[in-house]
Amino acid sequence: MDIEVTELKERLDKGEELNILDVRNQNEFDAYNINGKLIPVGQIGDRVSEIEDWKEKEVIVHCKAGGRSAKAKAFLERQGFSNVRNLLGGMDAYSKL
Repeated sequence: MDIEVTELKERLDKGEELNILDVRNQNEFDAYNINGKLIPVGQIGDRVSEIEDWKEKEVIVHCKAGGRSAKAKAFLERQGFSNVRNLLGGMDAYSKL
């Protein structure tokens, strides 16, 4: 099940420790980020081992608008990640809150 920007913001505001994966490019991350782990979508296949310990945990994946993160979510699920949630609307929607 994917996640709405309002739910993510509420959880971050409460100080929850979340496993957030940012699949945008470095320049997008540098311009605006929510302190997720940056692995650009084009590198995720080679770098998935960096988040191996998240396999059984909730992982919230996001990009600018939701397309790249949807692809990353599908990839992670194929790799055995059990609880991957795509941020609906991505950073475009989140930044408007």
